[in-house]
Amino acid sequence: MSNRNPLYGITPAAWEHPADRAALHALQSVPGLDIVLKTLIGTTTERSIRLATLASSVRVSENQFKNVFKIYREACAILDVHDIPELYVSQSPFLNAGAVGVKSPFIVLNSSTLDALSEAEIMAILGHELGHCLSGHVLYKTLLALLLKISLSVVQIPLANIALTAIIAALREWDRKSELSADRAGLLTVQNPKVCYELEMKLAGGRKIEEMDIDEFFKQAAQYESSGSMADSVYKLLNLVNQTHPFPVLRVVELKKWVDSGEYEKIIKGGFKKIGSENVEDSLKKAKDTYREDMKSSKDPLTKTVSNVVEGVSSTAGTAADVLKSIWNSKKL
Repeated sequence: MSNRNPLYGITPAAWEHPADRAALHALQSVPGLDIVLKTLIGTTTERSIRLATLASSVRVSENQFKNVFKIYREACAILDVHDIPELYVSQSPFLNAGAVGVKSPFIVLNSSTLDALSEAEIMAILGHELGHCLSGHVLYKTLLALLLKISLSVVQIPLANIALTAIIAALREWDRKSELSADRAGLLTVQNPKVCYELEMKLAGGRKIEEMDIDEFFKQAAQYESSGSMADSVYKLLNLVNQTHPFPVLRVVELKKWVDSGEYEKIIKGGFKKIGSENVEDSLKKAKDTYREDMKSSKDPLTKTVSNVVEGVSSTAGTAADVLKSIWNSKKL
């Protein structure tokens, strides 16, 4: 074990981003949705994906990818993960990783990450994916992947396609917010902000980190955030619509805000709530309030406009809940 501090008993709420928590709560509040999803996806899709992964990838163990296995075990120990998800390495040129499944989630690490990332960065990636598993994101991510496939086969059925498009849009918006939470889990695992900042730079510009400068990257992020016209805001929104992840400059800014707030250091020093000790209602209210304040303080003119028009949690959380609940209650699916 390294000199990183183990976070025994930590609750996932400690690292969850307010926008993610509010949106996920909205999704989970759809009546009966969890039961249906776990029944349908748990017995069909999860089994299918697991078999496909077992057949096409390499399972990480003491005898395969030994160094990755060692890093992974340490990451699990730091986040106090007892029910350790299986880990696979899959041949792919894309710098990415993912967690899928329902009852028994597992993690897939693209082979390109082993070539492009340092051991510390690999640990951050693994902590990121463990964060998804621990926060309960994987069910909805698997649902999103399934619905994206289904949408291709119902494109000729107008009403069904409209309903699926609405659900997919809501899930995608939440999905991008969930990445902000997982980024925090990755940081808590590697316990070095510089590693995570440089990881975002690599996601944006490739493996040649020696050709990049972290201060310049933050300036670039600030320029993106402060692009001042309403037209720029609309372009930003349109650019994000089909993205699975927030853009790297957005992710690095959100992560740095969290570090600068003192919350990260507080957790590392042991000042975190443990599983079973949190008040869910109070925690959710805090998440909503924090999300609302973040919107009010945003430099983006469109976000400011939305914040001024809608009180409470506007944006993603409300949209996800309203869209999904209206579709569920209409019984048109």
